[in-house]
Amino acid sequence: MKLWATFAVLGLLVMGTWAQGVMPTIDFPPCDSPEAEAAALVAEDYLNAQHTHGYKYALNRIEKIKIISSPGQADKYLLELDFLETTCHILDPTPLSQCPVRQKHQTAVEADCDFALSNTTQGLSVVAFKCKTETESAEDICLGCAQLIPLNDTDGLQLIESSLDEFNKNHTLNNKFALFEIGRMASQVVSGGNKYFAEYAIIDTNCTSYDDDSCIPQNHTVAIHGFCLAEGSADLNQVDCKIFPDTTQAVNTMVRVRQPLHAHTSGSHHNPAVHGLRHHKLTVFHDPTVSGLISAESSESVEAVVPVAAPVVKREVPADVPTEELVTNAPALAEKTPLDLKPVALVPVCPGKKKHF
Repeated sequence: MKLWATFAVLGLLVMGTWAQGVMPTIDFPPCDSPEAEAAALVAEDYLNAQHTHGYKYALNRIEKIKIISSPGQADKYLLELDFLETTCHILDPTPLSQCPVRQKHQTAVEADCDFALSNTTQGLSVVAFKCKTETESAEDICLGCAQLIPLNDTDGLQLIESSLDEFNKNHTLNNKFALFEIGRMASQVVSGGNKYFAEYAIIDTNCTSYDDDSCIPQNHTVAIHGFCLAEGSADLNQVDCKIFPDTTQAVNTMVRVRQPLHAHTSGSHHNPAVHGLRHHKLTVFHDPTVSGLISAESSESVEAVVPVAAPVVKREVPADVPTEELVTNAPALAEKTPLDLKPVALVPVCPGKKKHF
């Protein structure tokens, strides 16, 4: 009898030791820690490399970060990040750090994103992501300020057509330019009626003279691009275009990207449902459900961090517990990780500080 009891005890010890070896641990580093910032910047670079339309996005705040570590596997970083749209078009080679964030009165666009990253010997890399974009609420836009209008608005398109024609008449470059993509359009009620504003990207064509017709845009990968700001009406307008020196250098060659060819007026890429929007939504490059780390739902995560005094918390949890339950079930592990729930002066570790507004 004692022999069987001994075997039973040994078996339990072996099983316990084996279980300890496969249990993942979860860390919650502060959102403003260097580790969190490094992961967020990798996500920022990746997002802008995948986003092929509209404008670059800049990190505004780290909402949450969770690091899952399992023996023999790469650490997994799960982040909730807030981004703000900048005024730099995605083809603009200007470094992101020098791109101004669009202000609230200009109808700022915010992106709430979930990222899953893997940390291997090669460094951090994005496994999956999803984003939801929305414009600033009408309450934050001043009365009488310009309001965004759909990207296929007839009056706005007339402004673009006439202002681009004006630019082609007066520039001293060798090639004629065509519309590549509309960034945004807006209208404002003034004393003389409606005033329109347009931001759009241009691409050079095979035409070398303003009088040439049937111009075909050059291959996007080698073409000259630019970006124009126009205001006024179809009959009377002002236009200022900036020609990019070399947009091909702005693409991160380490990240696989899709080639954008995105005319807003017609052709196989024209989608009325998309172009009726007032701003560009972020590219959905990954199926978030493939990794098993990000849900396909657009709503924010319901996970809650257990308040503790220490800036970094580590816990051991069973390997078969779903990811979404790792935090909510944490109190059940009090025997292994005792928590002091007495009132203490806690330093908030998440969300992080806002970089802009």
